[in-house]
Amino acid sequence: MTAHHALAPSRQLLNKVPEVTLYFWIVKVLCTTVGESAADFLNVNLNFGLTGTSLVTGVLLIVAMIFQFRADRYVPSRYWLAVALVSVFGTLVTDNLTDSMGVPLEASTLIFGGLLAITFLVWYRAERTLSIHSIVTRRREAFYWLAILFTFALGTATGDLMAEVLGLGYLVTGAIVAALIALAAFGWRFGLHSVLAFWFIYILTRPLGASIGDYLSQSTHQGGLGLGATVTSLIFVVGILGIVAYLSISKADVIAADADDPVLDAAATNERGGLWQTVAVLALVLVAGGVGYSVRTSALRAGTPEPAAAVESMPGGDQPTPAAPGAQPAAAPSPLGDLSAFRTITQDTLRLLTTGDQSGATTRVDDLETEWDNAEARLKPKDKAAWTAIDSKIDTVLRELRATSPKPASEKAALTALLGALR
Repeated sequence: MTAHHALAPSRQLLNKVPEVTLYFWIVKVLCTTVGESAADFLNVNLNFGLTGTSLVTGVLLIVAMIFQFRADRYVPSRYWLAVALVSVFGTLVTDNLTDSMGVPLEASTLIFGGLLAITFLVWYRAERTLSIHSIVTRRREAFYWLAILFTFALGTATGDLMAEVLGLGYLVTGAIVAALIALAAFGWRFGLHSVLAFWFIYILTRPLGASIGDYLSQSTHQGGLGLGATVTSLIFVVGILGIVAYLSISKADVIAADADDPVLDAAATNERGGLWQTVAVLALVLVAGGVGYSVRTSALRAGTPEPAAAVESMPGGDQPTPAAPGAQPAAAPSPLGDLSAFRTITQDTLRLLTTGDQSGATTRVDDLETEWDNAEARLKPKDKAAWTAIDSKIDTVLRELRATSPKPASEKAALTALLGALR
């Protein structure tokens, strides 16, 4: 008798997860985008803040998990609701580490990668299988959902690292991720271990979904389709509801009962080469990722000049004219360099708000968010503390202007404070 048989719970359930079909991957990507949009809506529009949003989402996730674990079989509506909430919560875990605790995305990527690896090791040691075709006990289901949580957190950290810290943007990041997914799918068709291929693709669908949502919602002058976050989220929600309704009726993704047979389970999971393939893929990803990160950060540093000195010689060697007696000294230039573009957008937003054009101000502040995100890779390396201080003020501005019931006085105060920081 093996340790697996000694430890395995006696109660067997019908399979608690869906078959991996095209529908599975489509709904997974849609849930990823909707989850991120929902987090932004609670955080910014309803002004819950990052902590409040995390608490609300955490409670909803616990409730959804209670219903999911109490079910004795796969139910599409319960399962995909849980996935959507895990998507939100996993994203918020990474956001809290980055925004509230100041943990670099590089560290978050390594931390969640390590936690996911430990989860798989413990899961395999306890069950002797990582097959997603045999989630037929409570313990296997617990390992399954823990792994999913860490894949969302890892996918969020990896995607944000590529798009923001390395300055690739979500469109380029999405293209890179899509190419990696296609490569993994191609490898699976020609012998790559199915469990390895599944979890590798599962992690990458998170940044892929974020890239698709970002492309659809961004304004046309930013290279997007200009649908806006609300319309994009609505399209994705309708898509999820439509597919889940179809699956509930057709049972097209229900795993057959004979797939739960231990003999078939062993045959499915004991594919040859699983260990050495996993080691090879991880080594390749780490080497390629490390080289790519080093090359990209070196390029960013080379393109980031040091801040100009506060006093420079004038053309021809002349010295600047001394300040008149009693004059106020000029404000020191920002260590981030020229921030006039952001100041202009902030001034435009304040002017629109002052004239009573709340809608115009809310629309204009979207440009501030987009431009600031696009400039993060260029500005943050110059002075992380200065960048963080302004980033916090911009977050306050976004929350105030996008609140469900905006208060003009608070909006103006937030914009004025930001203008003071954008020297």
